[in-house]
Amino acid sequence: MKILSTFFTAFILFASFTPVNTGYSVGDKAIDFKLKNIDDKMVSMADFASAKGFIVVFTCNHCPFAVKYEDRIIALDKKYAKLGYPVIAINPNDPVLAPTDDFESMKVRAKKKKFTFPYLLDATQEIAAAYGAIKTPHVFVLQKSDADLIVKYIGAIDDNTEDAKLAKEKYVETAVDALLAGKPVPVTFTKAIGCGIKWKQS
Repeated sequence: MKILSTFFTAFILFASFTPVNTGYSVGDKAIDFKLKNIDDKMVSMADFASAKGFIVVFTCNHCPFAVKYEDRIIALDKKYAKLGYPVIAINPNDPVLAPTDDFESMKVRAKKKKFTFPYLLDATQEIAAAYGAIKTPHVFVLQKSDADLIVKYIGAIDDNTEDAKLAKEKYVETAVDALLAGKPVPVTFTKAIGCGIKWKQS
């Protein structure tokens, strides 16, 4: 029993391992990406020529926190895509450790929930590592500045995981509203609440 307990503890620690790269801070320039969408086409932010910025959400199928936020992510896209800030969702999880986060399951989930935004697979996990995503969901609000993508907000969607109606602070909405108004983002960083990203075991 002791051996099994030690093995289980080691597995949990290893599965939750976060790469050494600490990722972006607010004000940093973010890299673009080219990842496979659920329609089997490759998508990058460069494809959105008229966008003013992006709401990049690292999320997944299986995490209960991510599931609770799905409708809110859809609502963000419906509200802000037409204003120049579309949502781009990225699943960074290793499907070996999280089988229901595999690509085919992503397609099924997106169809069931009628996602209005790209849902991309970060198969190598390089984008999640570069951004510094550690949770699902984990949001990065980016603003275009000439040819650059500047990080303006990092963190949670709001302050109430359980009930959107009870959220007192809608961090992402506040950030994007400020950017659209040409004002500074009042809260630029919050702690992302969710499941740890399931990193590959090497």
